[in-house]
Amino acid sequence: MEQQQTRAQQLARARYKEGYNCAEAVLRAFREELGLNLGDDAIKIATGFGGGFGQAGCACGALSGAVMVISLLQGRTSADQSRDAVYASAREFHNIFAGHFGATCCRALNRNKYGTPEQKSTCYRITGETAELLAKYLDTKGLLPASEQPRQ
Repeated sequence: MEQQQTRAQQLARARYKEGYNCAEAVLRAFREELGLNLGDDAIKIATGFGGGFGQAGCACGALSGAVMVISLLQGRTSADQSRDAVYASAREFHNIFAGHFGATCCRALNRNKYGTPEQKSTCYRITGETAELLAKYLDTKGLLPASEQPRQ
């Protein structure tokens, strides 16, 4: 599992370096790592979450991308299905993220001016660490697709 955490971190950082925002980078990394059936049009849903909702500085884009992955794995497809499990997982991962980084808002996590090398460096680090935290969380909670469970 540690290898998968490292791969997820590397993929997220690579996508960020390619120019994807934090949310896009995390979602793309897990699409690749877990083989999620998620087309490019669906990936576009993450774009507006970068910079804490379009650079508004609210919820971190990497955290938003992670919750998108959790939702893809546990979400519901009809209104009569329970949303309790995915809500619990999203809240639990939110709390893990907050405990690790000390905040969840983009502007609190990265006080550097948007577009500067310092801002990009901080987001690069946060994006990679978020992917690593998420891979560990998914494994610990048994949320990985069956084909991605650790091999015995």
